Amino acid sequence: MNVDPLRLRHHVETIAGSFYPRDGGHPENLMQVAAYIQHALSEHSTDVQLHTYRVHGKQYGNVIAAFGPNTVERIIVGAHYDTAGEQPGADDNASSVAGLIELAQLLKRAPLPMRVELAAYTLEEPPYFRTPLMGSAQHVKMLKQQNARVKMMFALEMIGYFSDTPGSQLYPLPLMKWFYSDRGNFIAIVGQFLKTAGVRTIKRAMRRASRLPVYSLNAPAFLPGVDFSDHVNFWDAGLPAVMITDTAFFRNKAYHSRLDRPERLDYRRMAMVVEGVYEAVLALANEE
Repeated sequence: MNVDPLRLRHHVETIAGSFYPRDGGHPENLMQVAAYIQHALSEHSTDVQLHTYRVHGKQYGNVIAAFGPNTVERIIVGAHYDTAGEQPGADDNASSVAGLIELAQLLKRAPLPMRVELAAYTLEEPPYFRTPLMGSAQHVKMLKQQNARVKMMFALEMIGYFSDTPGSQLYPLPLMKWFYSDRGNFIAIVGQFLKTAGVRTIKRAMRRASRLPVYSLNAPAFLPGVDFSDHVNFWDAGLPAVMITDTAFFRNKAYHSRLDRPERLDYRRMAMVVEGVYEAVLALANEE
């Protein structure tokens, strides 16, 4: 079970370079990205669907690939592919989409006891964030119509930037630096306040998968950054969800800028993140 850093880099460079810009104001480019993701996922799944919807007369779409038996209960791993304005968005969020594609390569060989969905979402970024027009909000709506039971949703939100430099990691509260590393050399699991059981399972599985340090935080949504991704729509619907993240603007100074380019990412450690998410999905799927 290995993820190739070179394949991750290829996907990031393609998404960040060939489909520029891919913000909400360029729907044609976004649909081209969706087609690229659909093709890549179709190499590993026979059930890949493009679910489209219209916003102000323009078409947008989520790509959803299914693995395992068609059970009512399911695990979802999602990542948005749009950007905040006209910038490359290598870490935010081509890194996570590349991870999603490589996760598909692992899942196609896995003996899964339940359905696992990989979802590439559109329109996560402003001005659509926290509106019903987010791709993940549309997915939650569809899941409710299907009477699906979500065991866990993973939102992959920036998984490619790491730094071993002391002081490279910041936190929303100064007190947190006493409990976590001051180096941006780890991946974080962010869960809902007081709902720790699923986070513990995920953390143990991800730590087993590689040497990459894994930290976790269960915090209220008012803490800055805690709900800044697609998992917010699952939380709002009362569904269990976590965010897997390199902590975004608390570490990556190129956040939401034109400096967020593929050459800044660490593809070896990104591969470890994907391997960890894969182990966490298996652990949850097989959990009694």
